[in-house]
Amino acid sequence: MTQHSSVNDDRTDLLRALQEQRETFLITLRGITDAQAAHRSTASELTLGGLVRHLTSGERVWAHILTTGDGSTPEGMWDMDQYRMPEGAAVADLVAAYRAAAKATDEAVMALPSLETTARLPEAPWAPDEVHHWSGHRILLHLLRETAQHAGHADILRESLDGANTTAQLGTPGD
Repeated sequence: MTQHSSVNDDRTDLLRALQEQRETFLITLRGITDAQAAHRSTASELTLGGLVRHLTSGERVWAHILTTGDGSTPEGMWDMDQYRMPEGAAVADLVAAYRAAAKATDEAVMALPSLETTARLPEAPWAPDEVHHWSGHRILLHLLRETAQHAGHADILRESLDGANTTAQLGTPGD
């Protein structure tokens, strides 16, 4: 095993791992219809469309936090509708929005002078007197965990819809 030659290697490695989790999540959306993406396939309120919308919102929120670092509350941060697929929404549009939000997050991470650069988090309604600062490193780890967790949720939802799962689709050419 060799040692990394620069701090940028850690940044690149974390972004690569995050991108892999994003792509694993997106596998669950391959070949589904808009109606399937909006359908509740388990006892949970979660839908595939709602999950992609939630992850998009999360990417936008964290890109804002990384970019501003000032503790301001990004638009839509506390929007509980982010977990639902809007009526008339198209899977292709949701995926395009997710990819754009992910790209903005990656650009915000790459613009940081260091992963140890900290950003002030917005005030949480349940803890208005607490001030938190997270490093770029911690934010990336959080995004990685959140994306992986929801990729697992999406895999269960997809399998409940039509029997497909990420493992079966990994070898699928295209997309």
